[in-house]
Amino acid sequence: MDITQVAGSRDDFQLVRHITVAGSQEEIGRQLAQEARRIGWQPAPADPEVNRARREWFARHWPQHLARMNGAAAALGLDPGQDEVTLDGLTALPQACSALWVPPSAATDGHGRIGRNYDFFTMTTSELMGTPPVPDELPMASRPHVITTRPADGLATTVLTMTEFDGCMDGVNEAGLAVVLLIADFESAEPPEDFSPQAGVNSVQLPRFLLDTCETAEEARAALREVTSYDFGMPLHYLIADARGQAFVWEGPGHVTEAGDGALCVTNHLLHRHPDPKALPADTPESFASYARLRTLHERSQDAVMGPADLRASLLEVAQTGDPSMRTLYNSFLDTAERTMTVRFYLGEGRGHSPEVVFSPSP
Repeated sequence: MDITQVAGSRDDFQLVRHITVAGSQEEIGRQLAQEARRIGWQPAPADPEVNRARREWFARHWPQHLARMNGAAAALGLDPGQDEVTLDGLTALPQACSALWVPPSAATDGHGRIGRNYDFFTMTTSELMGTPPVPDELPMASRPHVITTRPADGLATTVLTMTEFDGCMDGVNEAGLAVVLLIADFESAEPPEDFSPQAGVNSVQLPRFLLDTCETAEEARAALREVTSYDFGMPLHYLIADARGQAFVWEGPGHVTEAGDGALCVTNHLLHRHPDPKALPADTPESFASYARLRTLHERSQDAVMGPADLRASLLEVAQTGDPSMRTLYNSFLDTAERTMTVRFYLGEGRGHSPEVVFSPSP
């Protein structure tokens, strides 16, 4: 396992590390669990019946993840078949984000790309919950990791995760499938009350599941129709695109927005409730300008031919620059032709963002 510091420092808002790990899925799971444990992760108590159901579901639908859980058990000296604790990490955090898919047909160089702003609170978990921060508590989104896995028996992937090593905010695999997640309905979002795991995949594991098991948007759509997922009461939606130029937004069974031949914009309201970008309602204080951001992205991308600089300029126009309690903590650009993820990270007030760093699932 190779760990490098790729952006920021302890004096900056974000300090970002890139983990690269290879081997069997079980070896990858063992190494990631060792690193996660080093920075504070511990397996959580679990309902034994639910835990058995989870392992059975993973065995049928996501064997890569089950093998990595077995590796985590080995790292902890536990029986992988035990039922008392979970061996993966769970998280679900709200994000006020913006994303824009530019298909190959609308790109100056023929490369399909997803560009996205990851907008999040700059406060600690305690502050977000309305209490003073505890001593030495870091802002909750200040230590992201980029994780590249190159298994001997599956698809290589690169993902960006904020908290858990088996989650994924943004990611791309070696086949050129790219996935980003965004909160689906910010106006009605509330902090989750129950993080108990269930059989299936949680909302931030879902992108990792797709990247591990699918190579095309068509395969991802079929997998989503069959997957069992749960969202802790905070529904997310997902922008999914592939190297063939196909893309769609998934908001649950029966709610798929196809990109067709043009650009596709996503912010933080349900597209199936407001399908027409020209007929969006007015924003409220709770919507975090979701409708205005989508209007702007739509106006910039409609019938346009866009290069990388145009995509970056569009996202800059809808970045979070007002209340300092929320900032665009990173910009990512996922190139489905090159199979790369390029990211710049927020360093703090007056410091701006880091230089762009390019990651790839391939060596």
